[in-house]
Amino acid sequence: MRTLFLNPPSFEGFDGGASSRWPATREIESYWYPVWLCYPAGMLPDSKVVDAPPHKISIEQTVAMANDFELLVLFTSTPGFHVDVKMAEMMKDVNPKLKVAFVGPPVTVEPEKSLRTSPAIDFVVRREFDYQIADYARGTPVEELPGVSFRKNGHIVNNPERPVIENLDELPWVTKVYQRDLDVKRYNVPFLLNPYISLYTSRGCPAMCTFCLWPQTHSGHRWRLRSSDDIAREVAFAKDAFPYVKEIFFDDDTFNYQKARTIELCKKLKPLNFTWSCTSRVTTDYDTLKAMKDSGCRLLIVGYESGEQQILKNIKKGATIDMALRFTGNCKKLGLVVHGDFIIGLPGETRESIRKTIDFAKRLDTETVQVSIAHPYPGTEFYDYVKNNNLITIDAMTDETGHQLPNITYPGLDRGELVEWVERFYGEYYFRPRVVWRVVRKAIFDSSERKRLAKEAREYMALRAKRKKFVASERKAGSEGQRQAPVTAGSGD
Repeated sequence: MRTLFLNPPSFEGFDGGASSRWPATREIESYWYPVWLCYPAGMLPDSKVVDAPPHKISIEQTVAMANDFELLVLFTSTPGFHVDVKMAEMMKDVNPKLKVAFVGPPVTVEPEKSLRTSPAIDFVVRREFDYQIADYARGTPVEELPGVSFRKNGHIVNNPERPVIENLDELPWVTKVYQRDLDVKRYNVPFLLNPYISLYTSRGCPAMCTFCLWPQTHSGHRWRLRSSDDIAREVAFAKDAFPYVKEIFFDDDTFNYQKARTIELCKKLKPLNFTWSCTSRVTTDYDTLKAMKDSGCRLLIVGYESGEQQILKNIKKGATIDMALRFTGNCKKLGLVVHGDFIIGLPGETRESIRKTIDFAKRLDTETVQVSIAHPYPGTEFYDYVKNNNLITIDAMTDETGHQLPNITYPGLDRGELVEWVERFYGEYYFRPRVVWRVVRKAIFDSSERKRLAKEAREYMALRAKRKKFVASERKAGSEGQRQAPVTAGSGD
């Protein structure tokens, strides 16, 4: 079957779809590769990957493709699901013979609910979907595909789970699919060297962070590794195929989880003489970081999350404040750049803990930071926590363009204040003299850096204005609610 693998245009400029662990539009435009879709696409020579957002492909243009394919595989997200369903319905209207499969965390967590949403969805594949999609496209009926949910005789059938893929070396190289179907110059992440490409060296994550979406709903906690030789061969291919690419990003859930494996891989990467970056945990020791630096590593994305130790314990982070400080100090000694990720609104959050996190971030003083609002995605332990404690609201988790909105509240912290703290965090962090100079000095002698900085400033200021309106509207709604609240008589005690 001629197959279309689609990362959909759920929102205009939506950069939180396939291969995004945090499904929401970013403050500054950031496009990650649809890596998961590219594995089965590499098994089907006549298939095509369409990554709509970075290629500026509209819903109308996507729908028009329906007649060119027999099977649509759509990687959906929680905030974009309902838009994605309507898109699939429109494509079925154009081509009634088109078979539609949805993949991604939402359909893994709620396969029956997803199928009941629309008859346009013929089946869903729970968790990893590589071989099931390839086999279906080659003629295997859904009844024989493990991990698939589908309708039959008015009922929904959930086939038994498929074991996780253990031999990752058997999978195709995603970079060959990039070369076939994608314009890699359209992908950018503000803190990476652009253009860049990304790929995985492993699947799964042994860490038990309660908020993290993929290990709990998609890739699993079992850590599976590609061989160092296979990774090195793909890197060598990518260097030849994309000579203009400035950096390779290893987009694993956690790249350097195990010291021995990381050092072994670095030995294979070093002779290739290229610049790379990756994800990292603060548990990584100095010797491992040094091996990474010596083999070409430039930058690490690090999830610090919070500066409050109790919150780190609440979310089962498996790390401490002292570990984070020591790790960051080691990175600075070695000349490794760090992009720090923080989250506002995790279990146990208070005004005091947010203040501690902001001060902690400033003490770490990483090159760049990203501050997100905690989102309890269905299927995560965090979601169960807020639901069981009546902390989740009925509000949408994104606005009309996919940007984050809080859908949780804590005692003394309403939705408006959570958004206000995010803005305060960014303001306090970036408007320090040393950080301003750090940003400006890059642009003084580099015209491309000035252009990039100006673009990012426009995007951020536009979002900041939108957030201020949201905070104001929440405050107004809160004050009106207080005025309208009925007065009840005391008990007389």
